Amino acid sequence: MERLIIYESKGYELEKAQPNTSEDFFNRSEVEYEVNGVKYKTAVLYLRYFEEKLSTFSDLKDVTLYENGEESIYFCDTVALAIVLKNPNYIGRKRIYINEITQFSKELEGVNYEQLVQYIRGTKQNANKKVHIND
Repeated sequence: MERLIIYESKGYELEKAQPNTSEDFFNRSEVEYEVNGVKYKTAVLYLRYFEEKLSTFSDLKDVTLYENGEESIYFCDTVALAIVLKNPNYIGRKRIYINEITQFSKELEGVNYEQLVQYIRGTKQNANKKVHIND
């Protein structure tokens, strides 16, 4: 990966679109980024239950990673960004679906959440709304 620019990283809980669907069991994390001049948007869909088990596979004790006044950054805001940064094979993928906690924990193993929070805060605070990452 030569040049990576992050434009936005966010996450949210899905809500039921129809009464007989299971969307409300899932979270979606999305990241918009550019690699070598090509823009991408990758979304990771995963079971919300995984967040309840965070402390079993990470050092995180809470889904709130940063909070200061009106600005908050949650675990779900970081997932897609973490996965794309950790595994360059995912660059350019539109959707990633993870339904097993072992795969989820493996994908996020060793992630520096403090650094991810700084990247996300940077996209919100910088005048040009982007953060350059150099490996």
